[in-house]
Amino acid sequence: MQAGNAYYRFGKDIPATIPVFPLVGALLLPGGRMPLNIFEPRYLQMVDETIGGSRLIGVVQPALDGSLRMDGEPELSSIGCIGRITSFSETGDGRYLISLQGVCRFRLAQELTVKSPYRQCRIMPFATDLSDDPTGEEVNRLALLKAFRAYLEANELQADWDSVSRADNAMLVNALSMMAPYGAAEKQALLEAPDLKTRADTLIAITEMVLARENDDFGSGLQ
Repeated sequence: MQAGNAYYRFGKDIPATIPVFPLVGALLLPGGRMPLNIFEPRYLQMVDETIGGSRLIGVVQPALDGSLRMDGEPELSSIGCIGRITSFSETGDGRYLISLQGVCRFRLAQELTVKSPYRQCRIMPFATDLSDDPTGEEVNRLALLKAFRAYLEANELQADWDSVSRADNAMLVNALSMMAPYGAAEKQALLEAPDLKTRADTLIAITEMVLARENDDFGSGLQ
């Protein structure tokens, strides 16, 4: 896996401990890009301290059941994705604009007690994410594009179909998963899919369920 100027080939290339950024409804996947507007002081410090080191940050959703720690901070989901800071700019009003490129998913092993204002965790990386997924060839590309097109038409949205047609299966599945305007539970299901084919099948199923629900709501409104 290449992210910016760095190459990650083995699990040992990933630090055992990383800072984590809890984000509700956020989905970063290997190879994907996530722009972030950083303004909260603790995360400004996190970027400052990370950019001079590994440049790796873990993006993870708060626990879906809404559970909280004793200090009122949310518990974290067990699986997130590591992103490398590949672009960075200052706005002049105290914010940072950064872009993360997904490297690999991780399983949270332990949240650490630290003095930093941002949270840090010991992790176990998904080393298989660092190489090509062999199930990419098994993705039902036609069904995926059909569901995507139907969703766009139902919501009167447009897409750059030239770019879509040029994307390989891995890029297509992960980009559509990250772009999909679904809820936290759906995003987590897409993240935790064991391989690319399963992620594509999950995305198709979620999209078809959303379209069926929208059609039912529209039909009910006509009665």
